[in-house]
This record gives sequence, structure tokens and C-alpha cells, in this order.
Amino acid sequence: MLERLRHECPSLERSQIEDLRLAASKMRGAQRRNFQAQMALKYCSGNARLTETVFGWGRNNVELGLAENRTGIICIGAQAAVGGAKRWEERFPQAAETLRQIAEAHAQQDPSFLTTIAYTRLTAAEAIEQLQQQGYPNEQVPAPSTMALILNRMGYRLRSVVKAKPQKKFPKQMPSSTTSKPLTGKRTAVSNA
Repeated sequence: MLERLRHECPSLERSQIEDLRLAASKMRGAQRRNFQAQMALKYCSGNARLTETVFGWGRNNVELGLAENRTGIICIGAQAAVGGAKRWEERFPQAAETLRQIAEAHAQQDPSFLTTIAYTRLTAAEAIEQLQQQGYPNEQVPAPSTMALILNRMGYRLRSVVKAKPQKKFPKQMPSSTTSKPLTGKRTAVSNA
């Protein structure tokens, strides 16, 4: 079997095969299938079974990649196309815009101006209460933990805003402290000796 592989793929060494497998493992979906198909064409004469034997990739994926290369049509799975739950902001865009306005009223820029994060004093429970006061039904208002995630996705961090950090209280220097006494010529001469 090994002799057959060497005959079919003479230009590949074991380390190269491992590198190609690692590269493919870092990709997903159509990109991975395209890469696998390119390697099948280059090293295995477009043979999906031999590619499976040499690289350990599923031959169905390689065949699909070869077909996508040949036709130019990319196959998209149903899960990627229509699956998954929509985010709250997508399901209730008006409520999301109202929430953004509420959070903006309570927001303050990061004092260091190093990030674009806006800190807000608004808590998730307070945001829920304000949405309900504006007439949104309970079905459209998320739970507090979800509200915190939504505010974070919108770029607001739920922290208390510190206007100025208080300075530390420094202890008073005592005369007996070694750091408060100037060094004299004798001490430096002794320490150098």
C-alpha cells in the first residue's frame, strides 16, 4: 500500500502531508472543500479515493469540492442558509433602536480615550424597566442576562462610571526610614568596600 502511495504521489513526504492536513483543518466549508479539491488535482490526479487514502480527508467532501471547481457553483448547506435563531435586535428592530437611545442617554466615553467602548451606568434590569415603560410588551423584552449581552453587543459596557480615580493615601515618611535619609560620604565608602 505504501509503495502504491509513493508511486501515485512521489513528490510528497510525510511531513508535507501533515502540513497539508493541518492547513485544511484550519478552514471550513467551501473554502476547505476547494483546498482539498486543489490538492486532489495537484497530487492525486483528481482521484477522490486516493486523496482519502493519502490525506485522510473524506472522499465525499473531496468529490463535492471537485464538482464545485468543475461547475463553479458553490454548495451551501441548509443549516448555514436558514438555520439558527435570529438575534433579538433582528427580531425586534424598533425595540433595539429604543434600547440604543436609552443606553446612549446613560453612556459616557472611556476616560482614557484608548477604546471606542462606551461605559454606562444603566443596568440590564433598568433597561428592561425603561423599555416596558415605553410600551413594549413582555414578549418583546428579553431577560436580564440576555439584556446584558445585547447591551454588550451594541458596544455598551455595564460598569459604574468613574470620573476620577482617588489618589492613594501615602504613608508619612518617618525620620527613621532609610529611604528618607540622604546618604553620606562614609556610608557610600563603606558600601563600596
